[in-house]
Amino acid sequence: MNPILRWFHKLGSPPYFDRFAARWAPWGHGLGLLAMALGAYGALFQVPADYQQGDSFRILYIHVPSAWMSLAVFALMALYAAIALVWRIKLCEILAMACAPIGAAFTVITLATGSIWGKPMWGTWWDWDPRLTTELILLFLYLGVIGLYHAIDDRRAAARAAGLLAIVGVALLPVIRYSVVWWNSLHQGQTIRVFGESSMDPSMLPPLLWMVAGTKLWFVGALLARARADNLRREAGKAWVAELAQEKRA
Repeated sequence: MNPILRWFHKLGSPPYFDRFAARWAPWGHGLGLLAMALGAYGALFQVPADYQQGDSFRILYIHVPSAWMSLAVFALMALYAAIALVWRIKLCEILAMACAPIGAAFTVITLATGSIWGKPMWGTWWDWDPRLTTELILLFLYLGVIGLYHAIDDRRAAARAAGLLAIVGVALLPVIRYSVVWWNSLHQGQTIRVFGESSMDPSMLPPLLWMVAGTKLWFVGALLARARADNLRREAGKAWVAELAQEKRA
């Protein structure tokens, strides 16, 4: 068997995944926090104030990475859910459900920072703008997945039902992405491109790239930690979990 395929096959084993997640989750958290600290320092102390928005524009260093993550995490959750539904891979069910609370948190941060940024720019905390409204619907979808997962006692049946909602909900993502193009919107169009020319001043981009990298690394750590906890709950009573508990007490 191909070594990469063999590794993925082994990763589906609950004991192997537990060891993998325990080893790499702290690295994801640590590297993510380090990258975000570098990005925050650059955003606060190295980047000049915007000529129109002044210092209020600095909130974009939190808002933009969170907004990108709110979409990316939902897409990843739907992908895991689709794999779980087709191939009945339990680990993918666990990973899909672990994505939901993290994605919901990023969406809350996106909406909160957008409102704070919008107050001085638009003169209001909230407007039923297409981008804001669809992002709010995304939060409701995340909460729906979380609620449905916890409403059913059978963990595997719950994951399949919640995963199906995630797969259906993924149709909202292109609507959010292109809402500022398809409709008249208070929200500004795309000015920041990680790949390609950006209309943002080049001196303002490095801290943003650090923040983008940091949120992704932190997400990896958080995903592994949450998936490991769910994996242990599902495997409670198995011999390997009892052995692990004994090792922790020793």
